[in-house]
Amino acid sequence: MIAERLLMGLLVGGIAVGCVLVLYPFASALLWAAILVFTTWPVCEWFRTTLHLRPSLAACAMVLVAAVVLVLPLALAAPGGADDVNQLRHAIEAALRAGLPGSPDWVFEIPLVGQIVGGLWNRWAADISVMLEALRPYFGILLEGSLGLLLGIANGVLMFILALFVAFFFYVYGDPIAARLRLILHRIAGVQADRLILVTGATVRGVVYGILGTAVVQGILTALGLWLSGVPRPMLLGGVAGLLSVLPIGAPVVWIPAALWLMGGGHLGWGVFLAIYGVVAVSGADSVIRPWFISRGAQLPFLLTVLGVLGGALSFGLLGIFLGPVLLGVGYTLMNEWARAPDTAPPDR
Repeated sequence: MIAERLLMGLLVGGIAVGCVLVLYPFASALLWAAILVFTTWPVCEWFRTTLHLRPSLAACAMVLVAAVVLVLPLALAAPGGADDVNQLRHAIEAALRAGLPGSPDWVFEIPLVGQIVGGLWNRWAADISVMLEALRPYFGILLEGSLGLLLGIANGVLMFILALFVAFFFYVYGDPIAARLRLILHRIAGVQADRLILVTGATVRGVVYGILGTAVVQGILTALGLWLSGVPRPMLLGGVAGLLSVLPIGAPVVWIPAALWLMGGGHLGWGVFLAIYGVVAVSGADSVIRPWFISRGAQLPFLLTVLGVLGGALSFGLLGIFLGPVLLGVGYTLMNEWARAPDTAPPDR
């Protein structure tokens, strides 16, 4: 009897390992599809009930909407090849070498304050140029990593397309899949299952809304400002700003060098406009957008968000920027729930 159980355990374990090995190359796409379907399931329900669409038609509609919102901007932002990335590298390096331009003559002609403002402008331009020259080697390292990320956007688009393909079947068979997962969780967690499902759902929604919503809005705002200012490849740089918006440095890494590039190229007015626009519209909107999105779900400590973004990108590529914080958020929430479980358990009689 013991030998039969041991053999059965080995058989089941071997099958489980084999399934993991088969699905491992698609792990990021499967996880992202599951998160996407879970967070947008109310919209799919609306398609089914209000528009009276069959599950397959509702799934098609959801996939099309997700493709327009997520994949299309990435496809437009993706560089056409190594040549585009090299041109962008040369433009950034030229802007760093040029530094800030000196004060124009008309500034000195301003009554009362012209000489003071012009003198401060020239001193600050000289100081910033010296600082940029000293930091150029470090900017080079950061630039290489960022441009390498741009070349990986194309692969990220393919993974998003695969995730949408998987999401179609999750939308169609979402009800039986959810019922089966709920049954399994009840067998594992017992009376805590419903509470864990509720808390986990709130965490996933909060993290996805906070990160993805902020990234989309800041990316669009940055791309709009760059396009108005005449900066080349605004969609590409806007996509980069959206990806960086979840980090402490955020979108200013994109619009500040762009404003300096415009100023150094003789477009002082547009450079000043982009700098003001970046402070007010892009960075200012973050303080409103992020709390509003995150307040719609559970909050995640900022450190876990940053570690989730970086670790997710290293582990899963472009999709990991969103997967990492979600997985850490769910783990963090479940750990807190299990830590509080003894306090909520009924007393022994």
